[in-house]
Amino acid sequence: MSETPTTLGGRSPVARVLTWVLVAIILAWTVIPLGWMLLSSVKPESAIKTATPTLVFTPTLENYARLFGAGNDITPFAVNSVIATVTATALALALGTIAGYGLAHWRGRGRKHLAFWIISTRMAPIAAVILPLFIIFRHLGLLDSVAGLILAYLSFSLPFAIWLMSAFFADVPRSIEEAALVSGASRWQAFWHVVLPTVKPGLVTTGVLCAVFSWNDYAFASSFAGPASQTLPMAAGRLITQGGVDWGQLTALGVVVTLPMIVAGLAVRRWLVTGLTLGAVTAE
Repeated sequence: MSETPTTLGGRSPVARVLTWVLVAIILAWTVIPLGWMLLSSVKPESAIKTATPTLVFTPTLENYARLFGAGNDITPFAVNSVIATVTATALALALGTIAGYGLAHWRGRGRKHLAFWIISTRMAPIAAVILPLFIIFRHLGLLDSVAGLILAYLSFSLPFAIWLMSAFFADVPRSIEEAALVSGASRWQAFWHVVLPTVKPGLVTTGVLCAVFSWNDYAFASSFAGPASQTLPMAAGRLITQGGVDWGQLTALGVVVTLPMIVAGLAVRRWLVTGLTLGAVTAE
């Protein structure tokens, strides 16, 4: 039976128009600030401090040169951010994958209670765990160290990784793994060569989300980091002084912090969308 004239693709024309208007508003809300930050980062100081914002100017990389210059070099901040983010993400992904696999295959009576307890630790606000972690890190000598930041990031990323990966593993048909076992593969070989490749979207999704959390963190870094372990988000504080705000370097720093996550998201967007959709469907 043909569709009625008032519906197109299952939606009325009014609903489609409202959908596109909503999409346009969301795009404007997210893209315009990023675009303005990018433009401001390549503006000369005279164009930034003018009373009337302008889109006509001669682009310059002066702000980036001063950001990485000898007097205000943020390279150590970037190195600390990369080490802490990559290590915390790798650990969360490895431990979360193993624990998520076990949780998905466990049929004990307390499985749902354990799964809820794991994700509930992720729901706790960061402010609630900063003081206990600060006391622990002080006794262990982990304050002002990248290792302390890695453990702090892992404490929040790991429950999320376990919860998300268990949802992906639960969606894998048992018959696939059982067929590999019947064919002579060990349980580890069946997991590594058969089960793990089927949850590749879940691995990518979990890894990207854990990396975004660690890369953008400011609360843990401002509490546990010191002169030897400060990260990129903390470098912004050096550009806000009593003499004023250095908007040129601040926007350049914003681009440096934002660009890697945007590039990573675009590079894995196919798996990211698939993973988020699958996780939303299968998560209990």
